[in-house]
Amino acid sequence: MPHDAPLLTTMAAGFVAAWLLGVLAQKLKLSPIVGYLLAGVAIGPYTPGFVGDASLASQLAEIGVVLLMFGVGLHFHLEDLLHVKGIAIPGALLQSLVATGLGLVTGLAFGWTPTAGIVLGMALSVASTVVLLRGLEAHGLVSTPAGHVAIGWLIVEDILTVVVLVVVPALGMGGGGHLAGALGIALVKLAALVALVFLAGKRLVPWILVSIARLRSRELFTLTILAIAVAIAGAAVLFGASMALGAFLAGMVVGQSAVSEQAAADALPLRDAFAVLFFVSVGMLFEPAFVLREPWLLLAAVGVVLVGKPLAAVAVVAGLGYSARTALVVALGLAQVGEFSFILGDVARHHGLLSETGYNLLIACALVSISLNPFLFRALDPLEAALRRRPAVWRLLNRSAERQGAAINAAAVAAVTTGDAPLAIVVGYGPVGQSVDRALRQYGTETLVIDQNVDTVAEISRQGRLALFGDASHEDILKKAGLARARYLVVTLPHSVNRTPMVAAARHINPGCRIVVRARYLRERLELEQVGASAACFEEVEAAVALTSRVLADLGASPAAIAAEADRVRDETLAAPGSRLS
Repeated sequence: MPHDAPLLTTMAAGFVAAWLLGVLAQKLKLSPIVGYLLAGVAIGPYTPGFVGDASLASQLAEIGVVLLMFGVGLHFHLEDLLHVKGIAIPGALLQSLVATGLGLVTGLAFGWTPTAGIVLGMALSVASTVVLLRGLEAHGLVSTPAGHVAIGWLIVEDILTVVVLVVVPALGMGGGGHLAGALGIALVKLAALVALVFLAGKRLVPWILVSIARLRSRELFTLTILAIAVAIAGAAVLFGASMALGAFLAGMVVGQSAVSEQAAADALPLRDAFAVLFFVSVGMLFEPAFVLREPWLLLAAVGVVLVGKPLAAVAVVAGLGYSARTALVVALGLAQVGEFSFILGDVARHHGLLSETGYNLLIACALVSISLNPFLFRALDPLEAALRRRPAVWRLLNRSAERQGAAINAAAVAAVTTGDAPLAIVVGYGPVGQSVDRALRQYGTETLVIDQNVDTVAEISRQGRLALFGDASHEDILKKAGLARARYLVVTLPHSVNRTPMVAAARHINPGCRIVVRARYLRERLELEQVGASAACFEEVEAAVALTSRVLADLGASPAAIAAEADRVRDETLAAPGSRLS
């Protein structure tokens, strides 16, 4: 067996360095991506010590790109986008145009060609899915209206990335007429590829996956997923498209099958492992001396990411009638660049549209912006408080939201003011809120929904029911909702960011109202009791009850025995000296 094994040594060095620096980054409360990129720098040709094989690493990175884009396609849900289409689509388009324009200006200012500046701007406009989701999760914002907007916005950016992956090779053809012809041919090939993949894959791929799943061999099932992803990604090259685009389409096709959840579970470890190698390979191409050689260029590009993009997002979100807090969450969450920027940059580099300096610039921007993003998220509440202390700025940011809200809310406020029927106020209109609202109406109680999604409120109003657009943690919104005469206030939101002030304000307005709250953890009980909640449904308790009931049902226990055991689990879990919440 030969001792010279560059593939094994490069993989071993990459994984070990990524593990060490990834753990360090996590302990410093940074994204592990920062550690993975620095691991690549450490074993790259521009730093002393061990030097990995960059060509082999780049080939492994190609697999990482395929699996990353396959995962994006697999988890792409059109309904998630349609839920916030009114803001996500125009918002992402406008912000991408602003970032592309700023990238063009930056490139021209430093002597780049217009095409290179446009490519730089397009790459800087794309945020990292991993970084955004981790930031939202760390601050309990995933299930909030602001989190839904940010995620929908990112879905649109992912779609734009797919489109740009088609446009970039055409840009490399050069010449106005030649470019138009090349772009037209590229789009025709793309349409043919999409048609072929979905027409053939709609029946063939699900049938293959189900047939393999029936063999009950996990290895064969995982191999099948990998084979489909790589085969369709490779076929995309024959149509003049990138492997990344083909992998995205493969993920969408697999996502339509009956075994998509298992496919996602099996593909995740592969994706994560090769994604690490992808970031390591990107880091290996980074020349640290670039920072000292081009500090002003780096500062300008970082300014586009950390200042230009957030300001554009704030202006768009606030202008489209959403609250200042939603605007801040979107702006801070997208103030970074990540994996898809590298994918775009790499494609552009291979087509001669982006120099090594440009690629180094993307890596440096990613290192800076991803490192700073957790700290930006931590500044969300202080920043909102600072803006509230400046009434003129706060009114400007919320003017469109208040104007739009007033127009939508006028009919509901008038109906609540003149009505005298028993009223229940439901905060949040997700799946839980919809179930509660339906049950209350079935038992003859008039309901009013408060939600921060303008489209949701408008749709409820069109159905002839009462709905109010606004943040229920604000006392004036609760008063407009008629809380003074309400018998129930049901808070269905799972997060606790603004729930405490909401319950306290509601108890102040109507001491006799029964306030029922949804909560995730039992440790939140004391806080809810202190602000005046009447009852709470704790998700971890109900999960214990549901799992216990399901297991007993499988064991053949009678319905009465299952109900008794469920009551026992609930009573024992909720038992606490002096507690009045149930």
